[in-house]
Amino acid sequence: MQDINIKDFIIGEGHPLTVISGPCVIESEEHCLRAAEALKKIFGDLGINFIFKSSYDKANRSSISSFRGPGLDEGLRILERVKNELELPIVTDIHSPAEASAVGEVCDMVQVPALLCRQTDLIVAAGNTGRVVSVKKGQFMAPLDMKNVVDKILSTGNDQILFIERGTSFGYNTLVSDMRGIPTMQSIGYPVCFDATHSVQQPGGLGTSSGGQREYIPTLAKAAVASGCNCLFMDSHPMPSEAKCDSMAVLDFKDIPELFTTLLQIYNVVNHQR
Repeated sequence: MQDINIKDFIIGEGHPLTVISGPCVIESEEHCLRAAEALKKIFGDLGINFIFKSSYDKANRSSISSFRGPGLDEGLRILERVKNELELPIVTDIHSPAEASAVGEVCDMVQVPALLCRQTDLIVAAGNTGRVVSVKKGQFMAPLDMKNVVDKILSTGNDQILFIERGTSFGYNTLVSDMRGIPTMQSIGYPVCFDATHSVQQPGGLGTSSGGQREYIPTLAKAAVASGCNCLFMDSHPMPSEAKCDSMAVLDFKDIPELFTTLLQIYNVVNHQR
């Protein structure tokens, strides 16, 4: 399995657990900075490698009136502050090839959303940044189909690739998580991150916004770690009821220490670490 290098740690087989977390969208500069600061302390106290994630633009919201974020320029300025002032690695998602270069100048990892994971121009642009490229497996794709995504990224000379499993469409407004997808995608040769929060999302379930079943985040996260995932992705928020994006499918900051203490124990058993 290819090791993925992020700042001063590695994501891959036999390496310590890494988590990607943060508010789904940048709600304000102050909110973003305080959230990142709080998460750095929480995960630091737990001894877990931490990558901060938040989006500058949620371009795929259900409604035209949904909050999308501050936009590319302002969002990257805020994320750069988080990176420099808190000394944290950063990831955010891109939605068009034109955004890739600017994002690559700031972020340590460039994320391709699930709904766009077959878009060749977008994938190639992400690869050309030279940054780690994390690609969420489309809800409509089989795990082995991600081999074609890998080939697109490798065509740029970039082999720093991370898969993210975030559930598969199961009828209307519902996702199901098939843990067989974790070892299946790992067999392609790259680490797999499990997104435990978007996996409990109910896309468009509230009509003009997505619903979610936050109560199942721990269940799916524990199952994924036991299934051998190399990394965890969880959108999180200090006050989920006030979150401007996916409020029903984000993890409350206060629930992180207890949940991740358990997840770390499972991870260390699976990976024979102490």
